[in-house]
Amino acid sequence: MSCDLSQRLLDLQDRDADIALLQQALGCESVTGNEANFAPFLMSQMGELGLAPKSAEFLPGRPNVWGRKPGSGDGPTLMFAGHTDTVHVRGWSEKWAGTVKEDPFAAPLINGEIWGRGACDLKGGICASLAAMRLLERAGVTLRGDVTYAFIGDEESGEPGTGVSAGVADLVTRIQSGEISTPDFAVYVEPTCLDVYTAQIGFFIADVKITGTSAYFGTPEKGVDALKATHALLAAIWRHQEELALGPKHDLVGPSNILVTEIKGGGYIAVPGECELSLIRKLRPGEDLDTAVAAFEAVIDAVAVEEGIKIRISYPAGRDHPYGGSPVEIAPDHGDALSLGRCIQDTHEARGKIAGAPYWSETPFLVNQIGCPAVYCAPGDISVAHTFEERINVEEYLAAIRAYALFMTRYCGTNE
Repeated sequence: MSCDLSQRLLDLQDRDADIALLQQALGCESVTGNEANFAPFLMSQMGELGLAPKSAEFLPGRPNVWGRKPGSGDGPTLMFAGHTDTVHVRGWSEKWAGTVKEDPFAAPLINGEIWGRGACDLKGGICASLAAMRLLERAGVTLRGDVTYAFIGDEESGEPGTGVSAGVADLVTRIQSGEISTPDFAVYVEPTCLDVYTAQIGFFIADVKITGTSAYFGTPEKGVDALKATHALLAAIWRHQEELALGPKHDLVGPSNILVTEIKGGGYIAVPGECELSLIRKLRPGEDLDTAVAAFEAVIDAVAVEEGIKIRISYPAGRDHPYGGSPVEIAPDHGDALSLGRCIQDTHEARGKIAGAPYWSETPFLVNQIGCPAVYCAPGDISVAHTFEERINVEEYLAAIRAYALFMTRYCGTNE
């Protein structure tokens, strides 16, 4: 029956309507902080699908949108979730001036790919999940279980005062209060090239400020050199990285690491009185953020610096944890993850393998805080997200629609 249904879904798919849906979504600019510009479009599309959509602000002027397609009542609840915000488009128009790509929200179709900000990260996944429900309706399929949708803001960082996962935190609160049904399994539609990610890295970002005393270059003995102290700290951090690289490795996401991403310091013909550095630490699933931070701080504390040097460390990127984002995983042989992979293989033979996310997103809120097994799975290539090259392959996007529809039937069951 599944082979017959897969072919039926292919025969019934309205390619033009599915492509238009994504192009219209990309036309709704929703850079982090402006999620409200995308919400009415989602409300309209979800209303047409009978999802009884609801919306509420997680912060003033910034709404989440959610909805539910009830089944016959004797099946499990499947959730599709994804963030509505995108990264900024500063420099995009200048990069593509005079070409059809100049407008980052025009969504041109070029050589089988749709270009624009949010194409893969992650409006392609959002639209594929909605189009899948529309495809099941065209096929006359009635599900036994419920399918819920949660489209949330504030996932992306980069805009001042934003990017702390306030949207998903609000969603979790509403689930815990019973306002929104607790899902039994969730697909978060971050781009995976249609593989199924059962594991993801964690992270923390540390900003380190080193303060000494500036002095005129002719009398350096009156100063305390912050840049020299920073050199010693960097050497210790890089030794820490070598130890991490030689340590345990996760089968899907590899070893832990620590990467210095920025250094600022120096003075004009003077002993440098201040220096700042930033770094990011990758955590494997199974590592604890508190333990990783403590180990990093022990490395810093062990460095012998000149008297008069002060070191201050801050952690600016708290997500589900005050220090950063927790790593998370479900079993790589989780039955529902494998089932989703098989549905993808039915529609796109080259995809559907179990893998790990080399990025951090918001499934820790679902797995750890409400106990819902969750995976990442969506069309699109993460390597072009956040760049001026952001785009999505149309055939992969269309295959995702059919795969999601097929998975809904297998997971929720049908009345046929």
